[in-house]
Amino acid sequence: MPTQTLTAQNFDDVVTGNDVVLVDFWADWCGPCKQFAPTYEKSAENHPEVVHGKVDTEAEQGLAAAANIRSIPTIMAFREGVLVFAQPGALRPDALEDLVSQVQALDMDEVRKQIAEQQEQTQES
Repeated sequence: MPTQTLTAQNFDDVVTGNDVVLVDFWADWCGPCKQFAPTYEKSAENHPEVVHGKVDTEAEQGLAAAANIRSIPTIMAFREGVLVFAQPGALRPDALEDLVSQVQALDMDEVRKQIAEQQEQTQES
């Protein structure tokens, strides 16, 4: 499955409407972004069950700002609509493969429990 262009109009629907979504925040002028693109495309081919989205930070400045993007490329991973990974910098092919495996293996009940506990602690302090 090829990568999917994500915009402010479709971002939330794609993230919440799919089990696993990877998002590559990039720009056309970014050398590391262009170097990472073939790795990301290959991952999309190898994992058709995972949505591989791309956000052009120049065209979608509001979306990039909302996602708190400070450097590109930045990779984010969502599982069942929950942000479970965010890291600036291009990933090596083996690291991207490892990320996909880890995100797919997450126990989302445990993740939600941890998020709820963190929110309780924040509210108490």
